[in-house]
Amino acid sequence: MPPDTDRMRAMVSVFADEATKAGFGQVTPPMFEDIGVFVRLGEATDVVTKELYSFEDKGGRTIALRPEQTASLCRVFVEQRPLTPWKAWYYGANFRYEASQKGRYRQFDQVGAEVIGSADPDLDTELIALAARFYERLGLRNVRLMVNSLGDPADRAAYTEALRNYFTDNVADLTEQSQETLARNPLRVMDSKREPDQAIIASAPTLADFLSSEAAAAFDRVQAGLKVMNIPFDIEPRLVRGLDYYNRTTFEFAAESLDAAQNAVGGGGRYDGLVANLGGPDEPGIGFALGVDRTLLACDAEGVMGAPATNPQVWIVAATAGVEGIAIVDRLRLLGLRADKAESSKSMKAQMKRANKSGADVAVIIGEDELARGEASIKPLRGQGDQHSVPIEQLETAVQEYLE
Repeated sequence: MPPDTDRMRAMVSVFADEATKAGFGQVTPPMFEDIGVFVRLGEATDVVTKELYSFEDKGGRTIALRPEQTASLCRVFVEQRPLTPWKAWYYGANFRYEASQKGRYRQFDQVGAEVIGSADPDLDTELIALAARFYERLGLRNVRLMVNSLGDPADRAAYTEALRNYFTDNVADLTEQSQETLARNPLRVMDSKREPDQAIIASAPTLADFLSSEAAAAFDRVQAGLKVMNIPFDIEPRLVRGLDYYNRTTFEFAAESLDAAQNAVGGGGRYDGLVANLGGPDEPGIGFALGVDRTLLACDAEGVMGAPATNPQVWIVAATAGVEGIAIVDRLRLLGLRADKAESSKSMKAQMKRANKSGADVAVIIGEDELARGEASIKPLRGQGDQHSVPIEQLETAVQEYLE
């Protein structure tokens, strides 16, 4: 409901502006896809095994509501084959079946950006910078950037096996949920936020010890780029993110003004291999998604990014037998002003009462007497100034001068 919807729209507009400046074009994928598109996210991830909304349609096809949009954009790339590197941004709702709580909803909005068709680590830096500058422009100052590298597939496989052995040796100390996760994917245990798991996770092997020289060099390049751009970051060796398709660079933004259990406001990483997994060419990719709902909570906590003004600037009070009132409303709206009026059938007194409650800065009054003189009266509703009359043909200029 307004004003929250106005605030959300303003936030998306800021992101759209930042993405457009960086050469990204908007893509709007469908709300649902063939379930196979999302199964590629990784059959060991909670998004696929526990949270995916899927059903059979009237044609007997199994489809799913999108839990995220990266896979959809990769599917779009496979079908459309745009020139590479392809830069795309998106905004829209996603759906996950989970217990709703503050900052965690079954339907949630995200903005995001993807680049497909280049393995250049400088693009990793550019993507991270796009998200960081977006948060800065919103006015957020307490957002922490964490970065890590998941290495190449062989690095990740070796690391996963080391984690499997380590967690198996300490399985009795893990929570029941993490024990279940271990059976599916040891890497996902590292993403647990449950307090009883933290001591075991803290002593687990780190991926940095398993990186190939190529992956390590790429990660060094990303760090160098962030430093030259003066974007603060922390290396978080236990950052693995929540989806199986990530490799090499991975990153996350945490709003330190929010409760630690729900402070992740965005993140992403490189997903070389996902496009090929969807039946396309073996093109590398990197992207991120930022949670709109949770980012707004962070803005609340820091007292920034308030709702934009949507109240009328001008209120028309028309007590004439004709349609002069609606004509004046239209003239002022054509100037780009926010103008409104009450029902013409209401008395002058009732219309003025409504004008005073509207939040408008000024009222334009036209009755039969003003109409006969070819004039309209301007009455300030806030601040200083007296009511005065102006020729009707000069109304727009007079109103603009007052509002300035």
